[in-house]
Amino acid sequence: MSFYGYTCVGENRYREVFGPDYEYFQEGMVFKHRPGVTLSQQDNHDEAMDTMNNAQLHYDANYASQTEWENCLGVSTLTLQLVLGATWKTFAHKFRIIRYRKIQMENPVFGGDTLYAESTVLEKKEHDDSPDVGLLTVETAGVNSSGVRVISVLYDILIYKSGRHPAYYDVDTAKEPRFLIYRQLNDGSLIEQTGLYYEQLNPGEIFEHRPGKTVTAEENLRHSLSSLDWNPRYTNYDYIEKYHAGVHYINENYLIGAATASTTRTFGRVVANLEWKNVLLPVPVKAGDTFYAESEIIFKRESKSRPNQGIICAATRAFNQDKKLIMSYERTFLIYKEGVGPYAAAGY
Repeated sequence: MSFYGYTCVGENRYREVFGPDYEYFQEGMVFKHRPGVTLSQQDNHDEAMDTMNNAQLHYDANYASQTEWENCLGVSTLTLQLVLGATWKTFAHKFRIIRYRKIQMENPVFGGDTLYAESTVLEKKEHDDSPDVGLLTVETAGVNSSGVRVISVLYDILIYKSGRHPAYYDVDTAKEPRFLIYRQLNDGSLIEQTGLYYEQLNPGEIFEHRPGKTVTAEENLRHSLSSLDWNPRYTNYDYIEKYHAGVHYINENYLIGAATASTTRTFGRVVANLEWKNVLLPVPVKAGDTFYAESEIIFKRESKSRPNQGIICAATRAFNQDKKLIMSYERTFLIYKEGVGPYAAAGY
């Protein structure tokens, strides 16, 4: 059974979709989720501090050096969050997890480890309480870059049936080979794909990026502080209350980053960005606004110096929840050609 990651919503216009419906899943299916994530000790430290974790093993390096681990041990529940979070593209149509049968830490995790998630559908059955969802029993394992399992989670998850998801819209699936969201490996497992290649993007095509993103005052403050932009317009809530009537305006530099990041589900095979130009911000963005982005392929050409890569120019536009244009720009970037790149060597 094939699952395609785009729907056709107009001529040469495609919308990203994620998560097969309940009917797609079969017992015995194995999914390898991508991308993985490299966990840093700073991530580990922040998780412990944010949750008031009093186990010094996670953040006191002197103490940890005297233990059998010799290094700060990863917070187990952070590992759980990262591994299950990595499954979202396959289980995006979930209603909720209703039971964790077992969470087992199988090997230690340290700062610098890279984790990947793999899921096996063990059981599929109807859910007695609601006709809108079905029940899957899934085992998700976290595996490091050496192939060692570090965590396994056995849980029951409710997945929406076809046409029952609250965001369901009746449009045509774009059944083109380039839009297949999984690639089958030799062992029969399905590995998630990470974007389109140079050859699969054509001038005139428009890609609507999903999901949208709601921007908050808290993340605006955090990103402004970490980028040394200490303008009180972003960082001083008393100032904002007095001089901006309590309205938190989103930092334009952060907005460029957030809008560009939203395009990576389609442009996930980018090698490097080369240029942004004509960046326009017609209306201010406020905390609580939700934006949705779309990108139109303007032109493509071969790279003169990199035979395995091509150059794409795309015009990206972002709209708020009221369909008002909040940002537009043209971006030029290098992107891998089909069949080349680091994917096989990196386990993608």
